[in-house]
Amino acid sequence: MNMKNKTRTITLSALLTALTLVFLYLANIIPTSRLGIVAVASLFAVASVVEAGIVSSVFVFVGSSIIGALILPDKTTVMLYVLFFGYYPFIKSIAEKIRPRAVQWIIKLAVFNASFTLIWYLFKSLLFNGSYLDTNLIFVYSAVNIVFVLFDVGLTKLITFYIVRISKNIKKNN
Repeated sequence: MNMKNKTRTITLSALLTALTLVFLYLANIIPTSRLGIVAVASLFAVASVVEAGIVSSVFVFVGSSIIGALILPDKTTVMLYVLFFGYYPFIKSIAEKIRPRAVQWIIKLAVFNASFTLIWYLFKSLLFNGSYLDTNLIFVYSAVNIVFVLFDVGLTKLITFYIVRISKNIKKNN
């Protein structure tokens, strides 16, 4: 990688980290849409994967996570980003290179369920009394897995749109 490409990658990573932090901050001040805004914040890691590769995406994730934990007033937003939304774009990128498709879904669902379990028990133990979250876990896991599949399919469509409409124009202007 030549110096021009390194500079471009560093600059792009810094810009996408800053945009991620803007959306994480928005999730702090607009609490009714918190989960959706944190999911949107993960799109900047997607752009990083497409434009500069997985390593750049890792830098965006780590930088956003550290700076977000230091400056954002509500740490639950940062926790959601750190525990799932921030790193999922590069997990998705790696998983989707594997064939057959069933293995891709097994990997993505395993990562999601591990993340969800961690989030569930952290929130249960840190933020609520234990009885508040005592529900039928089979129902909860079934519901969140359906939502995750819809999220993943929607993310795939957004990635395709980004590659076809935005990335192509960015590369053409370089």
